[in-house]
Amino acid sequence: MAHSYLLEIGLEEIPAHVVTPSIQQLAQKVAKFLKENRLSYDSIEQFSTPRRLAIRINGLGDRQPDIEEDAKGPARKIAQDADGNWTKAAIGFTKGQGLTVDDITFKTIKGTEYVYVHKLIQGKTTQEILPGIKDVVESLNFPTMMKWANYDFKFVRPIRWLVSILDDEVLPFQILDIKAGRQSQGHRFLGKAVDLANPSEYEEKLQAEFVIVDAEKRKALIREQIQAIAQEENWEVTPNADLLEEVNNLVEWPTAFSGKFDPKYLAIPEEVLITSMRDHQRFFFVRNQDGKLLPNFISVRNGNKEHLENVIRGNEKVLTARLEDAAFFYDEDQKNSIDYYVDRLKKVSFHDKIGTMAEKMTRVGSIAQVIAKMLGLDAETAEDLQRAAAIYKFDLVTGMVGEFPELQGVMGEKYALLKGEKPAVAQAIREHYMPNSAEGELPESTVGAVLALADKFDNIFSFFSAGMIPSGSNDPYALRRHAYGIVRILAQRDWSLDLNKFEEAVKQALADDQTSFGVDVVKNFAEVVEFFNDRIKQYLDHQSVSYDIEDAVLAGSQHNVTTIIAAAEVLTNAKAADSFKDEIEALTRVQRIATKNTTAGDLAVDPQLFNNETEDKLFDLITKIEAMNDSDMAAFFKELTSLTPAITEYFDATMVMDKDAKIKANRLNMMSRLANLVLRVGDLTKVMVK
Repeated sequence: MAHSYLLEIGLEEIPAHVVTPSIQQLAQKVAKFLKENRLSYDSIEQFSTPRRLAIRINGLGDRQPDIEEDAKGPARKIAQDADGNWTKAAIGFTKGQGLTVDDITFKTIKGTEYVYVHKLIQGKTTQEILPGIKDVVESLNFPTMMKWANYDFKFVRPIRWLVSILDDEVLPFQILDIKAGRQSQGHRFLGKAVDLANPSEYEEKLQAEFVIVDAEKRKALIREQIQAIAQEENWEVTPNADLLEEVNNLVEWPTAFSGKFDPKYLAIPEEVLITSMRDHQRFFFVRNQDGKLLPNFISVRNGNKEHLENVIRGNEKVLTARLEDAAFFYDEDQKNSIDYYVDRLKKVSFHDKIGTMAEKMTRVGSIAQVIAKMLGLDAETAEDLQRAAAIYKFDLVTGMVGEFPELQGVMGEKYALLKGEKPAVAQAIREHYMPNSAEGELPESTVGAVLALADKFDNIFSFFSAGMIPSGSNDPYALRRHAYGIVRILAQRDWSLDLNKFEEAVKQALADDQTSFGVDVVKNFAEVVEFFNDRIKQYLDHQSVSYDIEDAVLAGSQHNVTTIIAAAEVLTNAKAADSFKDEIEALTRVQRIATKNTTAGDLAVDPQLFNNETEDKLFDLITKIEAMNDSDMAAFFKELTSLTPAITEYFDATMVMDKDAKIKANRLNMMSRLANLVLRVGDLTKVMVK
């Protein structure tokens, strides 16, 4: 017979952002609990609201399956004495298995007889096992946890009730002073307590008490209500997915409604209006059919339509107060020049171990010009970059960003345009924060992309110089995100930037410009390179590059991000060719022999010491490839693999480890030079070939 089980944890209101991950965690841990206890089931349904986390297990089996097994005991010579009597070792073993010495048999393993007993472990019933789900509940982890009353137990919020029903019977357990039963709670204001006869009526009974426990059904209802209002008003509304998720986890009985604000506030940049509505008030903004922002909003109430007019007026008043503040800051900020705000940054700390924000901007200006020269930017672009770097953080000390931190960069662009800055400069101020998440949008403009690189490189150099290097999951300054952003920007634009050469150029520029302000880019630079290699690996993982090719290109001699990525792409594409195995084996044979060369520094090769034509032929080809630029990695690798016949002929005719020391050294030098060419692609010994 299949059973159904309902578990509900009733709580004080959970923070909205915690609800979804918490119910997912509960479902995963319950599934693990069932697996570990060998209980079969068909499905686990999830239910969640701000006041409850619940799961329903469908198709539960009656009991665990029985287990038959042979248990191995001591050797026979230990289990019996010389007269054949059972020793304490044998008696203790069988007793521990719940059997007697009469159940002993013997099996021979590698010439030695051992005691064995065959035992049957009867499976426990579902009713016996499920109360252990209490341990699952108590094991849940949350971003923030709290204690209540006089208890030491911690949970996301105080537990107020527990429901535990197997079919039509309560399956009891207790957490603190809360005993599990069959009584759930309806909506805090509209509903009442409700007794559940069985798990199947959970949704229906709670809905009668103004609680929609299925989060997906509740979200769909919110979306339908928003679209109904939009259609009635002829508005365009595209609900933000994150906001919709948050609102859904704030309500149990959603009722959408619309409100308005004074059109005069439309004079404020719409980013400010949207931030005020979406991020601060959890409102959905609306547009007309032409895409113009309207002085209206849609919100969702946790309740019914009763006295909805009062709710609308209250929400309008709260929004108006925030927009009034925004209008004030917007007007006040424009009374001062950009230079005024830049000067104020001299008193703003970037980090107490690194310096001020003004010093950071000056340093970033030097780094940006290094990048501009390396990329060969034209004079006008370089000039725009220099201006952007000189002012790009000024909006941090404006009143608007102080009130709305989410708008840093956005308001910088707005104010820069109002103050007559070039559009390219203003756009770069906004774009230098990009990407603001691992897979976020990248800068569209060249100036914005270079400024983003310079700012992120400075963050990494500064914190690594100060010894604040991320470890484990600890990364308080988001340096991993900054480094990954650098990799993505370079890869998208195919900009060549060798980290070693870049570090040297930055070091020199900061010294020449006297803009280091105590930051030593050389300090811990080995760790910086390793840090970037990890981010390149992350990028290659995202491109579905195999682990062996990742290892190969990252172990090569390249420190150019785009060249490493290109090498991974080339090897991935080449791996499918029939000739790949022979080519890799030829090149890796060279690599392995080259490891025996103890020559340091000059790898001179004297053709006068060659003894056969294959040496001349291979050396000529090596010299030709040494003159090539590896910026076209596909062409470079094609030239390397074209050496396969010449390498094979060379090894057939030549003994590298010759008895003559000069000939041996000459041949090892040639192998090393070829191996160095291979390392421009990567350490091919790490590539798996079949």
